[in-house]
Amino acid sequence: MRLLPTSLADYEARAQKAIPHDIWGFVWGGAHDMLTTRRNRQAFEDITLRPRFLRDVVKRDLATTILSHKVSFPVMLAPAGGHTFVHPDGELASARAAGAAGAIMGLSTSSDYSMEEVAAVAAKPLFFQLYHCGEELTTILVRRAEDSGFKAIMLTVDCPLPSLMEINARDEFPLHRGAILANFKDPAVRKILPKGLHLPDMWERPRTIPFTFKQLEWLRSLTTLPIILKGVRTAEDARMGVECGVQGILVSNHGGRQIDSTLSSIETLPEVVDAVGGKAEVYLDSGIRRGSDVFKALALGAKGVFIGRPIFWGLAIDGENGVRGVLETLRKELDLCMGYCGFNRVRDITPDSVTLPPYMKRRFPSYINELRAYALLVKQGAMTKKDFAAKKKALLGL
Repeated sequence: MRLLPTSLADYEARAQKAIPHDIWGFVWGGAHDMLTTRRNRQAFEDITLRPRFLRDVVKRDLATTILSHKVSFPVMLAPAGGHTFVHPDGELASARAAGAAGAIMGLSTSSDYSMEEVAAVAAKPLFFQLYHCGEELTTILVRRAEDSGFKAIMLTVDCPLPSLMEINARDEFPLHRGAILANFKDPAVRKILPKGLHLPDMWERPRTIPFTFKQLEWLRSLTTLPIILKGVRTAEDARMGVECGVQGILVSNHGGRQIDSTLSSIETLPEVVDAVGGKAEVYLDSGIRRGSDVFKALALGAKGVFIGRPIFWGLAIDGENGVRGVLETLRKELDLCMGYCGFNRVRDITPDSVTLPPYMKRRFPSYINELRAYALLVKQGAMTKKDFAAKKKALLGL
C-alpha cells in the first residue's frame, strides 16, 4: 500500500515522475535564470516564527472572508492555463476540489474548459482571471463571466510582453502545445477574431495588447463585479490601483515566470499593504509551499494567498482528489502553525508573530513619505488638490 503524500514536497516529487519531461519543464520553469523563482522560496524560509505559549488554543478557526465571500481557510487556487496538460479533467477537477475544500478558485482566460463549464461544477465562488484582449473581446469575456456567476475579475497586469522561459525553448515546448482555450470557442468570440488565426496562438496574443491605468475606468464600467489587480509588485502601482477604484491587489511575480531578477512576492508584500492602507484587500501568490508560508503572509498583511504550481502536482497525481489533498495539507499545516504561535483565528494573526531578516527591513521609497507630506498639507488647507495631483504625477513619473 503506497503512503499518501505528507507534504507539498512529496506531491512535487511524485508529480515529476508522472509528468513528461517537457511538460514538467513548463510547470516547474521560470524566466531566464529562475532567480526570482528561487528567491520566492528563499525569502519565505528566511522569515522565522515567534511561537507563543500558555494560551488556550484548543479551538481554532481558520475561516475568513475574501471580498465578503466566506471561505473555510485563506488559501485559494490561482488561475493558470494548461490544467489538461497533466490531467484530462483539468479545471473541472480543480474546481470540484476547491469546492470540496471550501476554497475559491481563479479561472484563467486560457483555461481548457470554458468558464460556463467550470461554473456548472463549482460549489464555491469563482474569480475570472482576465487578459486584456482588445475592447470588443474583453467586453464579451467579462460579461460572460458575470453571467456565469463569477464573483470577481482578476486583471493580470504583469505580462506586458510574452516572456521567454528558456527551459521551454531548450525542450522545444511551445506554450500553445495542446492548448484548448475553450473560452475562445464561443461563436460570438470567433466572429471577431482575425480570419485564419490559429486558436492556440491566442495563448500569447492577449499579452501584446496594451492596458494602462487610464483604461481601468473603462473596465469598471463593463461590470459590477469587484476588480483585483494581479501581478502588482510596487507600492506606487498598488496606490494607483486603489485610487482607480479596484477592490483587490494580488502581490505576485507570476511565480518568477515572466521577468527574472525581481524581489520575491513576500518581500514586496509589506510595502504594498502599507500603500493600500486598508482601502482594498491584499493577497499574495508565488512561493507558497507550507502552511507556515500562509501564516507568514497573513502576518504581513495578506487577507489570503493563492497557489499555482501545486495545483498541477495534485492533478498529476490524482486529479480532483490530488488537488484536494494539496489544499488539505496546507490547511493542516496552517492550523498547526496557528496553535503553536498562540492564535485561535486567522484574523487575529499579527505582524509581531514573525521575525524578518535584516534585508527585508527596508525603508519605503522616499516618494512615499513625500506623498504623505503633501497629503497632510492638503488636509491642513496649505495645498490644493489640484497641486497635489500635479505633485503626485511628477513623483510617480506619469
